[in-house]
Amino acid sequence: MAAFTYSALDADGKTHTGVLEADAPRAARSQLRAQQLVPLSVQELRSASDTSNPSARRVRRAFTSTQRAVWTRQLASLVSAGLPLERALSALTDEAETPAQRDVVATLRAEVNSGSSLGRALSQQPREFSEIYVAVVGAGEYRGHLGTVLERLADELEEQHTLRSKLLGAALYPAVVSVVALLIVMFLLTYVVPQVAGVFAGSKQALPLLTRIMLGISSSVSNYGLLALTAIVIGAIGAKLAWAGAAFRLKVDTLWLRLPILGRLARGYNAARFASTLSMLAAAGVPILKALQAAAETLSNRAMREDALRALVMVREGAPLASALAHEKRFPPLLAMFARLGEQTGRLPQMLDRAALQLRTEVQRRALQLATLLEPLLIVAMGIVVMLIVLAVLMPIIQLNQLVK
Repeated sequence: MAAFTYSALDADGKTHTGVLEADAPRAARSQLRAQQLVPLSVQELRSASDTSNPSARRVRRAFTSTQRAVWTRQLASLVSAGLPLERALSALTDEAETPAQRDVVATLRAEVNSGSSLGRALSQQPREFSEIYVAVVGAGEYRGHLGTVLERLADELEEQHTLRSKLLGAALYPAVVSVVALLIVMFLLTYVVPQVAGVFAGSKQALPLLTRIMLGISSSVSNYGLLALTAIVIGAIGAKLAWAGAAFRLKVDTLWLRLPILGRLARGYNAARFASTLSMLAAAGVPILKALQAAAETLSNRAMREDALRALVMVREGAPLASALAHEKRFPPLLAMFARLGEQTGRLPQMLDRAALQLRTEVQRRALQLATLLEPLLIVAMGIVVMLIVLAVLMPIIQLNQLVK
């Protein structure tokens, strides 16, 4: 049974649109006629994995990260309340915020009504649901704890979104201040300083050193600014093309981890994500090797991903997880310590979850400290640069006044 979107007219000439399930388009039209509707169009919903439909590959995602977390929470609440999965998906179809979300959920409902598991239905929507999402849901279904697993999955999605939002918020203010400062300085150098040079061009008096320096900088910006901007654009395009290469990205990520402050933040962020994903998969009953493989794929830093894959090889060969993680020095020692406690007590998912919580808290604390430190430093630096430009403008005027006196 498949899902179809339809557009039909009732007896009053009013247009109705929606989604229904049928074995074929003809059966869908028959259902509409049985409801006293005149079908205008009936189209089958295609899953995101259907590569035969070129337009399906260009469509935007139906769910944002926040909407996916909310949807998962809603589904978990309905399933935990004892509502059958088919009815829960039907209710979420009716409550969808956008037509795209409605189509995705209707397709899931059609797959489930056809006899597929929810995990298999989700796997047909790879643009909307990651492999980790599908693996966790599939394991929860297999063990009969779908509601609990969905609740845990919703918690994880919300925590990841919260961490990203806090890191973005911490970096936003310094970025805005930097951009504004750069625009102000560029305006002063390209407009104000040349005006001063024009005023004193006829004067035979030598200009102060600071003024001559600013005039030289202003002349360089005016003459070579466009060339520099072109070089920056070409460099950015080249960097983007090189970024697609695995070897180049691995080198950049390795160097990034060696930075004094940002490298530590990157290690903490990736380690927290790795521990949280591994905890969630292990709690859902996913085999440890498969869980390690999936958790490694979530790491945005390629160097740490390589470390995780090497740890996977060691675990496959019989080494404990804690020893494998301790062997890879890029992972924080805290992660290996909690993994060892979890293996010793038989509570590995809970210990990994605690490690993820501590790592997330540490990353947030350091990011906020860095942002708090950068804010006054950027303001002071901007004030110093503007003050130097203003002095470069005022010093010839003061010098001229002294000569007149």
